[in-house]
Amino acid sequence: MAETWNKKEREKKKKQNKKDKAEKRQERRENSKNNPESMIAYLDENGNLSSTPPDPRKKIIVNVEDIEIGVPKQEEISAEELIHKGVVTFFNNEKGYGFIKDQQTNESIFVHVNSLSQPVKENNKVSFQVEMGPKGWNAIHVELVK
Repeated sequence: MAETWNKKEREKKKKQNKKDKAEKRQERRENSKNNPESMIAYLDENGNLSSTPPDPRKKIIVNVEDIEIGVPKQEEISAEELIHKGVVTFFNNEKGYGFIKDQQTNESIFVHVNSLSQPVKENNKVSFQVEMGPKGWNAIHVELVK
């Protein structure tokens, strides 16, 4: 069976492409082995990558013990800091909720009847703790202050 001219040309192109690819691969191997300096990157004093080595006069010595990996430990909060004082500005006994105005922050904080230890009325002074609810801060453990 006779091969067509077009088929021969395609085979020639395939052979040429394979040969070119092998030459490029060989060239990359030779360049990477002979020039390891081209693969080195340095950090400058601003934290940017650079191809030039840093100036040894600008070297900063860091104590290894000073490096803290992770989140720093939170200081313990005392019980007195957790307890807020405020005044009941609004309370609806039928619906079972109201609001307390915090004396320190002057914020209006939601309070539900389930968080009360005893019944409250408007203008009562109370002590309470706060927790984050789905719609904002909620007062919990609410007690009357005399």
